[in-house]
This record gives sequence, structure tokens and C-alpha cells, in this order.
Amino acid sequence: MKQFTDFEIDSLSGEPDLLTELQGQVVLVVNVASECGYTPQYAGLQALHKELHGQGFSVLGIPCNQFGSQEPGGPAEILGFCQQRYGVSFPLGVKSEVNGPDRHPLYAWLTDPANGNPGDIAWNFEKFLIGRDGRVIARYPSATAPQDAVLLQDIADALAED
Repeated sequence: MKQFTDFEIDSLSGEPDLLTELQGQVVLVVNVASECGYTPQYAGLQALHKELHGQGFSVLGIPCNQFGSQEPGGPAEILGFCQQRYGVSFPLGVKSEVNGPDRHPLYAWLTDPANGNPGDIAWNFEKFLIGRDGRVIARYPSATAPQDAVLLQDIADALAED
């Protein structure tokens, strides 16, 4: 069965195969957008990444323009927005589709019924927690804030596992 790092996605700034550097880490994958009501979650995601990165945790943002055209910019615009407005230092992948026939293979895998979290992505800022073993632990709806108690406990539990 495939695992998280079996997929390839380039970074928004052009480096190839972003997921390889995340192997063995606990990762929170989030489809992000710059003009969404949930965009302020960037601040919480960055705080979470900064606080837990030294323990083997990373946020991974995947920009997506499929929901209300809320991520219209190109790579430089998205990077500039994220870094200037929210101080984002976590990895950002290339803008990708998360639903439909052009869905990125990573999102096809994340939403595969075999991984226990089936169904299309409903909106920007849906989250998937990936364990160190490269398997999907849980899925969280867009409204789940980065400092949500259940999400934080799930991350703590995943970080505690070898």
C-alpha cells in the first residue's frame, strides 16, 4: 500500500519532490487559499509548525484555486502573501487541484476509501494528519482551527509514536 512520501509534489518555489524531506515526520496537509474566510488560519498553522517542528512535525500547505477562485495568484504572489502577511516558513507545494479529474495523485490517495477518509474535499483549509509511518491518521473539516483541542491531541499522540 502506498504511503505519503510515495508521491511527488514540487514546492511552490520550484524545488522538486517536496515530500521526500518530510519522510518520518508527522505532517498536517492543508489545502490553502489566500482569499478565503479561513485564510487567517495561516497564522495558527505557522504557530503550530514553529512550536512543533523541532519534534518532527511539519505543516504542508497545498494552494488550491478550486473553491470560489480564492487562490488566483501565481507562485511568486502566493509565496509573497504567505511570507509577508503570515510569516509562513512551512513548506508550500505547487498549486494543485484536490477534486475532479485533474486531482493531484496525493489528494486521490488522501481521499481514497482505503485510507479511511473518503470523499471530495469540501472547501479550502481541510486538513489531513499523516503519521511518521506515512499513513493517514485523521481528516479535519475546514472549520477546525489549528489550535483545536482534538487536533492538538491527535498531533501529540502521533508525535509520541515511534
